Order: sequence, then C-alpha cells, then structure tokens
Amino acid sequence: MSYQVIARKYRPQRFSDVVGQEHVTRTLSQAIEQNRIAHAYLFCGPRGTGKTTIARIFAKCLNCTGGPKADFDENDPRCKEIAEGRSLDVLEIDAASNRGIDEIRGLRETVRYAPAGSKFKVYIIDEVHMLTKEAFNALLKTLEEPPEHVKFMFATTEPEKVLPTILSRCQRFDLRRIPAALIVKHLSKIAGEEKVTIDEPALFAIARGAEGGMRDAESTLDQLISFCGNRIEEADVLSMFGLTAQAQLLDLALAVLKGEVEPALRQLNQLTGSGKDLGRLLGDLLNHFRNLLVYQVSRGDLSILEISESEGESLKAQAAMATSQGLTRILEVLGEAELRLRDAASRKILIEVALLKAIEARNAVSLDAVLSQLNQLRGAAGSHPTSAPAPVQAQPLPAPAATATGPVPALSSPPPPPPPAPEPATRTAEPMRETATTASGAPDLDSIWAKLVESAGRASPFIRSYLREAHPVSFNRGVFVIGFDPEFEDHIGLVDNSRNHTLLQTKLSELGHPNCQIKLIKAEAPLRERPAEPSFEESASAPVPAASTQPAASEAPARPTGATVPREKPVTVILSKDDFKKDPLIQKALEVFKGQIVDVRT
Repeated sequence: MSYQVIARKYRPQRFSDVVGQEHVTRTLSQAIEQNRIAHAYLFCGPRGTGKTTIARIFAKCLNCTGGPKADFDENDPRCKEIAEGRSLDVLEIDAASNRGIDEIRGLRETVRYAPAGSKFKVYIIDEVHMLTKEAFNALLKTLEEPPEHVKFMFATTEPEKVLPTILSRCQRFDLRRIPAALIVKHLSKIAGEEKVTIDEPALFAIARGAEGGMRDAESTLDQLISFCGNRIEEADVLSMFGLTAQAQLLDLALAVLKGEVEPALRQLNQLTGSGKDLGRLLGDLLNHFRNLLVYQVSRGDLSILEISESEGESLKAQAAMATSQGLTRILEVLGEAELRLRDAASRKILIEVALLKAIEARNAVSLDAVLSQLNQLRGAAGSHPTSAPAPVQAQPLPAPAATATGPVPALSSPPPPPPPAPEPATRTAEPMRETATTASGAPDLDSIWAKLVESAGRASPFIRSYLREAHPVSFNRGVFVIGFDPEFEDHIGLVDNSRNHTLLQTKLSELGHPNCQIKLIKAEAPLRERPAEPSFEESASAPVPAASTQPAASEAPARPTGATVPREKPVTVILSKDDFKKDPLIQKALEVFKGQIVDVRT
C-alpha cells in the first residue's frame, strides 16, 4: 500500500474528531436531531481549519444507512464511499477549475435527477468565491429552491468575495483558527501513534508556525519526521523553518523592557546571522508584547492566552517591568514597522530602528498625560486655602535707596478707610488709578505695595518674582487690586489661587489692613518710577538694621504727589536654589518630571 501523509491519514471522520470547531459541529448535530436541515450551507475560515472535512462528515450524516443521524457507523458502506470519494451522490467540485457559466448550467441539469442510492444528492463546492459573477447568477434560482433531495455545501477562505445574493441563501458558519494548545495536544497524540518522540517546546514551535491551521501543523510534523527520524527537538523545528526559539524571543523582549540597547542589537544580529525569518521574528515579538498587555489588563489570567507554562512564568516576571501605556506604545512602534517591512530595502536596519524606538517609547509620557498632571498640580495648589506658609523669620532688607524724587514714604499707622470708589468693570478693562494723597488721609498705595512685596517675598521667593512684574491699581473698600501689564498677562493664572491670596491677605493684615480681598487684573501700568529691589546676594552682604523692618516716617521723606518718571527696566534677581526648592509647586514638578534645578533666574 502506498504511503499516506499524516494530514490525510488522521483526517477527522466524525464530528467528535474535529478539533477546535465545536460551535459548528454542535450546531450541525442538533440540526440533524431536530430535523431542521437546510438546503445550503457556507463554511468560511482560514486554510486548514476543517471546512471541507466538516462538509464531508455532514454528508455522511445525511446519507448514512438509516440517516440522517449524527452518530453513524464508520464502517457503513455508504460512509466509506464518501470518505474515499467514490460516492455517486456526493460530488466535490473545485470552483477554481469549474468557475464558468457552462459548468453551472451542467450542474443545474444534473440536480433534477434523483440520487443513485442515497437519500440526498450533496454538492460540495470548494473555494466557491472563485466562481464568476455570471456563474453565481446562474446558480441563484437553483440555490434558492433546489429539489428536496439536493443539498449544497460551499467552502471558502474569502467569504467577502461571494455575492451577497448567494450569502443570503445559505446558512453561514465561520470556522476559527485553532488554538495552539489544541494543536499541541493533537500533534502529541499523532506522534504517539507514529512512535515518534517530540518534546513540548518543539510542539509549541510547530503550533506557532502553523498560525492556527491544523493541516499546516500536520504537514510540518510529517516533514520533521522525515528530517529527524523518531526523535524531534525544538532546534530541529527552528532550523528547518527559520523560527526563533522562545528563549531567544524572551531575551530580546527583556532587553527592550530594560532599555538595554547593546544587548538588543547584539541578539538581533545573532538571529539574523543564523538565518531567522525577520518577518516572522517581528510578528512573534508583536505577539509576545500583546500577550504581556493582555496579561496586565486581565490581571494575570492565563486562560485567555495561548502559551505554555514556562512562557506564563516569563510573562509574570516581565509584566512588572512596564506599564500598560508603555506596552501600548511599544506595540504601536512594532506594528508600524511590520507594515513597512514588506517594502523595506534593508529589513534588518528597519527592525533595528524599530527596537531603538521601542526602547525609547517604553517610558515616554504622552502630551495628554503631561497636561493632566499640570492641571492636577494647579488644582492641588489652589485646593488648600488654609495651608499658606508661615512667615519666614528673616532679617529685614535694607531700606530702599533714594531715587531722583526721594525715598518711598513709609506708612506709620493704618490710615482711615478711603471713600467709596467704583471697582473695575472687567478684568481686561483698565481702571482709573487712585491718586495717593497722604495729606487728605488716603492710604499711600505705593508705600503699601512696596511693603507688601517685601514681606510676601520673604515668605515665598516664588511669588516675589511674579509680583515684581505687577503694580498696584487701587485699594478701595477693602479690595486691593493688583494689575499685570499685557506682556505679563500669563502670570495671572500662576498667581491667582487661594494659597497666594491667603498669603497676601495675611501680609496686608500685618501691615494694618485686616479683612482685605485680593483681585488680579490685566492693566497697563502708568509711567512711574519703580524702585529696584536688591538681589538675594546684595541682601546677604548688606548690613542688617537693628530696628524694625518698617522705617520710620521721619526717615522716609515723601515723594511729591503726581511726580512721574520713565519706568526702569526690570532688575534681574538671582534666587538661591534652596529658597526656590522650598516652594511646594516646584517640589511637586521636580517629583513628577524627575528633574533637577541647575540654575534659578527670573
């Protein structure tokens, strides 16, 4: 007797022998038991998943002795005739070679004749999508209303090419790719029947190469037996088909997750030098990172992954080395490389670049995440109105230097409340500037502002840098209005929070103005002199006065009211790193972005 290949020798002969397609075999078995047999069936799915095999088994169920019945006797002569392709009532037609309208016309003529010795005349048309449009249209009427003794069974790998008018007249069954675990189990059973010893890694390598097709896996096993004899190891499978060992694949993925560029490129060079298929290597790497992502999302559920036990342990170890967002970005990089691999002139260079990008992408932070963290920082800074820092007990700065019109006058005692004045209509409107007239008892706005900036700056150097770009607008009815020039408008959002409001209110209260409110607006500053504030270095080297921080009114002669001179250019202030780091917002930003302060200037 001539040799028969494994794929034909171990072809399923009944529904219980079909692997991985229980949703189809169970439906057909129950249809037979309930006598709900349709006149046309369409079996779709990838190659080697059992489309034609299920059609033949279904034909046996219909034409067996005493049928239709799902549990037939395999030794039944009619079933044997169908299995061997000798039955006159079960006709298998290859649509690739019988695709024209003339062949379909001949089929329409033969369907009228009764079956020779069986109950039904069954037509199994393989690769039905190869029929021409005219042939499909010629088959429509017969397919919709065939004689009672005729059953049609179509098989195709490309159901999208079948006309919708044909699909609507058939019961469609979509066959799935067979899981790797089931392929391994079936191949192990066949190896036992053939007296062949094969280790589990080799079986999984065959299953990976088959990509869900049982026929491909059986053909591979048949070829390996001829190549290796009665003992097959993983290295034999890898060398024959250019596959990558699972251990090598895990090492390459580990190098990417650790960010080790040199080991990753070295391993890729070794795999390329040993003749591995780079396209399959990239596909296996994609599948591994996909398994890592699914493992993380499913919280370690291995039942939804087609992997071995050893691979499951590796997934558990590597899943803790990256976040879900990082794995998603790695998958995006490798997926894009897989799309470009087909047209690449140098596939090795393309994969090397993809590995470098994947290493960089594993810890990258998306722009949305950065913006979200910044918003959280701003919200956290404004959500603690009572957490203003306590005033720092610092030594007082020297008195401001005299300008062309004299030193800034000091406020010796709280002035009486000013007469009511209208508040600014909007933030963008420029309100009328209140004139400081100490003779009439109104508060000296410039003096209050200078002391407020000084005292608040000692408590928070961070706010000092922003207040130096601002100017006082008015102080009426308990509302202190602070203005920012249009060029510094963006500073309003940084200063305008409850924490800074509390700090300024506290300092105003210490200056003798309790229960005041702070309002920040955009307003042009009038042409006026702006006293330069000494830097921290100058303050540290200047002599420390022994008296109070507030100079006496007699020591600070008042500047003539209404005197205006061109405004000076802002003085550069050098802050120390220690003072800058004390600000909570800066501390939080350093923590989020893993940064360090190199220099501090405003």
